[in-house]
Amino acid sequence: MSEKTCLGDIMPGQTAVISALNTTGSMRRRLLDIGLIEGTRVECLGKSPLGDPSAYLIRGAVIALRKDDCKNILISKFN
Repeated sequence: MSEKTCLGDIMPGQTAVISALNTTGSMRRRLLDIGLIEGTRVECLGKSPLGDPSAYLIRGAVIALRKDDCKNILISKFN
């Protein structure tokens, strides 16, 4: 998929590749620290019953991210 979409748009079982982080400050630093850099493959493992937060497999670690944080993480493709 060529259009940009955010990480929160992928469903459990789908994978994505990070294309950009649209955040600054301490949140950007935290996302970079957990390995969310351009080109990183991320898999959605599941969403909570109310949809927030969601669990993602990032570089071998399971990380829970809130919708508000996911909207600033752009992905370029997913399957």
